[in-house]
Amino acid sequence: MSENSQNLQDPPSEPISIPEVVPAMALKDAVLFPFVMVPLSVGRERSVAAVDQALTESRLILLLGQRDTNQENPAASDLYQVGTVAGIMRMIKLPDNRIRILVQGLVRARVEYFLQEEPYLKARIMRLEEPGQGAGDLEAEAFVRTLRGNLEKAVELGKTVTPEVMLIASSLEDGARLADLVASNLSLKPEDAQRVLEATDLKERMRLVNELLEHEIKLLEVQRQISSQVQGEMDKSQREYLLRQQMKTIQKELGESDDVDQEIER
Repeated sequence: MSENSQNLQDPPSEPISIPEVVPAMALKDAVLFPFVMVPLSVGRERSVAAVDQALTESRLILLLGQRDTNQENPAASDLYQVGTVAGIMRMIKLPDNRIRILVQGLVRARVEYFLQEEPYLKARIMRLEEPGQGAGDLEAEAFVRTLRGNLEKAVELGKTVTPEVMLIASSLEDGARLADLVASNLSLKPEDAQRVLEATDLKERMRLVNELLEHEIKLLEVQRQISSQVQGEMDKSQREYLLRQQMKTIQKELGESDDVDQEIER
């Protein structure tokens, strides 16, 4: 499975009804957050079977990250227990027996236990409610402002974030959802993204995402310094080359010997 792009969607106007038992599928190197829409390429037989089953039922599927991304067919015990229930919005079958699906994350959920592993994973789950943000919570409001400011700083340093995401971030007051939005646009390592997904406490989630965002800012700053140094060295080499060429031209115009040219080259 691969994740190519992410689009943030508005939350549904009515509460989402989530079944207690759903098909489940392992994500090899990605973590899906609620309200994020992504295309996935599905090739493993058990995953294809889970998608087919989901399409015949409620079109809902539990997406779980796998602990070891090198495992091609991980057992249920090799998967994280917290994942995201997603709705399958679209599905296309490809000639090589793979399928392409468009999914939208809906809610966080924890696996209580697996009912089966073959021919596809089926799990009994418990929905995890999103943390609320109390009115007048100054620390939460400060985190929201900090996340927005650091996201803008990362973009100024060269981080690619779409204008749509920046527009949503600028007006989003829900700290939990803002943290998810930022995390989904940081290209995090799967294990770091999983930590954010499992953070059900509001301030813990915002603090964790802000730390990851500040780490990204430091990387971007170092990257910019390296680029400036490399450019400076290139400019210096170019200047030296031009000066040598000018000196050789002057020597020739003065009619001086080739020995001087050799000395200049040395």
